[in-house]
Amino acid sequence: MFGKILIANRGEIALRVQRACRELGIKTVVVHSEADREAKYVKLADESVCIGPASSALSYLNVPAIISAAEVTDAEAIHPGYGFLENADFAERVETSGFTFIGPKAQTIRLMGDKVSAKNAMKAAQVPCVPGSDGELPEDPKEIVKIARAVGYPVIIKAAGGGGGRGMRVVHTEAALINAVQMTRQEAGSFFGNPAVYMEKYLENPRHVEIQVLADQHGNAIYLGERDCSMQRRHQKVIEEAPAPHIPARLISRIGERCADACRKIGYRGAGTFEFLYENGEFYFIEMNTRVQVEHPVTEAITGVDIVQEQIRVAFGDKLRYRQKDISLRGHAIECRINAEDPFTFVPSPGKIGFYHPPGGPGIRFDSHIYQGYTVPPHYDSMVAKVIAYGDTREQAIRRMRIALSEMSIEGIKTNIPLHQELMHDARFIEGGTSIHYLEKKLAEKGEVKK
Repeated sequence: MFGKILIANRGEIALRVQRACRELGIKTVVVHSEADREAKYVKLADESVCIGPASSALSYLNVPAIISAAEVTDAEAIHPGYGFLENADFAERVETSGFTFIGPKAQTIRLMGDKVSAKNAMKAAQVPCVPGSDGELPEDPKEIVKIARAVGYPVIIKAAGGGGGRGMRVVHTEAALINAVQMTRQEAGSFFGNPAVYMEKYLENPRHVEIQVLADQHGNAIYLGERDCSMQRRHQKVIEEAPAPHIPARLISRIGERCADACRKIGYRGAGTFEFLYENGEFYFIEMNTRVQVEHPVTEAITGVDIVQEQIRVAFGDKLRYRQKDISLRGHAIECRINAEDPFTFVPSPGKIGFYHPPGGPGIRFDSHIYQGYTVPPHYDSMVAKVIAYGDTREQAIRRMRIALSEMSIEGIKTNIPLHQELMHDARFIEGGTSIHYLEKKLAEKGEVKK
């Protein structure tokens, strides 16, 4: 096993990876910006290296500084966490510098990072995809119109290299089509350095359901059930749960097996997530995330598998310790993302935390890097914690989450805890199976959607 791993990230995921390493007996090196010097995971690391000022462009995205930190501390592998450097160029740089990248190979990340090539790979693996263009849209407006007519309106134009809710436009009429394609191309080139766009059928009322996979470099791959991530605002997940309510197990088994088979076909290594839109009993592939996800704890809760540890093991070259027959789903888990922001205007709320009391009790897991007196910096993502509630049933998980949220206290900054408390009593959430549009419509009806 690795003797020392460098963690190239911050926040709760840095602490999560650190804990997995400590359990495996691996020493950790944490890189940090000047703004994160007093973070909990920095204090707990075996070694820490400051790699730059607060700006992420000059620190957490500073690849030469990260590689240098790995060299001077004699680290053997680098874990990217999520959100900053889970990209092919970084993976390639890590490997060519003589370290192990804890994740897929660079060529696999490139394949699945481009939405067009990913969709083509999934079609070849018989994973169902949203009807749409056969690859990148052509330049000829007449051909674009012909494709849209064949797909049927409404359609959505997406950036091939997009993500995070950027680089997409819904088009309801032919009159608006060409202008939408041109605008999306410009946005794609600006944000992602790749102006290529493609077209898909726009599903009116889908759910967002994803399949967690694990694969090793020896041709073994399994799926760990599904998660429902439909409670979203501006394409950003707010609440996740596992398993997904009201989807027959036979459908999950069928799509899960196809995802595992796709991993074997593309030579995937590590943890990954196949993301689907689900509507009227059908799954439609939209993208694959080639990393550990924010919401991985709900899957860990219902399977008993430590996904981060398995990531590390297979990166080292070990075979998966599990076969598909070993995986059984038990109970239900719900995760609430706690952000430092106004709960209804969503304006970020950085600052110093005064009184602080984390939740606890039966079935409660709390992943967070904050503490009393910690200053939440204004430079990064606003998520400061994740509350995970597990129960024998979904109803019990909801009840436990209500209790956890009521006991939790973070003073000195605003958080979205009140929004989560409201959602845990929302009749449609309690019923289960809401679409990806539900939360935004709910907030719009209350006049609470702000810029």
